[in-house]
Amino acid sequence: MVNELKFSLLHSIFLLLGALVLLFILSPLLGMFLATSPVSLFDTAKEPEVRQSIWLTIWISMATTLFFAIAAVPLSYLLARKSFPLKKLITGIIDLPVVIPHSAAGIAILGFVSRNSILGKMGSLIGLDFVGAPAGIAVAMAFVSIPYLINAARDGFLGVPERLEKAALTLGASPVRVFFTISLPLAWRNIVSGLILMFARGMSEFGAVAIVAYHPMVTPVLIYERFGAFGLKYARPVSVLFILITLTLFILLRYLAKEKNSESSKR
Repeated sequence: MVNELKFSLLHSIFLLLGALVLLFILSPLLGMFLATSPVSLFDTAKEPEVRQSIWLTIWISMATTLFFAIAAVPLSYLLARKSFPLKKLITGIIDLPVVIPHSAAGIAILGFVSRNSILGKMGSLIGLDFVGAPAGIAVAMAFVSIPYLINAARDGFLGVPERLEKAALTLGASPVRVFFTISLPLAWRNIVSGLILMFARGMSEFGAVAIVAYHPMVTPVLIYERFGAFGLKYARPVSVLFILITLTLFILLRYLAKEKNSESSKR
């Protein structure tokens, strides 16, 4: 009886602490939404600059996520399955973009893709510019967001029993077939979560993108620009509109991912 009371008290304390954390997260967002009138939100949505900025942010982040996934997912598989020298060092390097300040990341990327760099000169040969261009935005987004995909996919592959892969190899399946028919489908839920996290992190990036490509403006940069030039009143509606669109998009992606996982489990 005494232990039950202690557990009940402990759970109550945890519940209170959890409620405080949720209140801390929701209060600024609710305050921003309540302070934005539907009229100002509608007027903001009609502005071509705002619409173009939101569309630019979405498609670059999505294209970047899909493009870098081609290399990130196989790397995650190697990290989950193979032991090799300097593996811990490589894992630490992958997590570096999460740790370093993103303004510093922007400076590093700018030196890497500037017109005087090797990559910048190679891009100029084919008419591809990075500084002040969508390609530069994509590089900045990928740099800060790719660890989320790699780590999530690696955890997914770690959850796939190796005995299933070895059994398929013993029965004559090729390593490529084993990867695409066993490893990838079983780790798919984690991979999808990683893709969504990378997509979301890329869309929200400001520091690195602002240094590499202030123009054309992605939405986080546009919000900062309006706040600096006109104040909170003009920056708030753009923020609310962007949040509403991204939330709708992420809910849809989560729903589609859940439906796909449900269909896979039924099979």
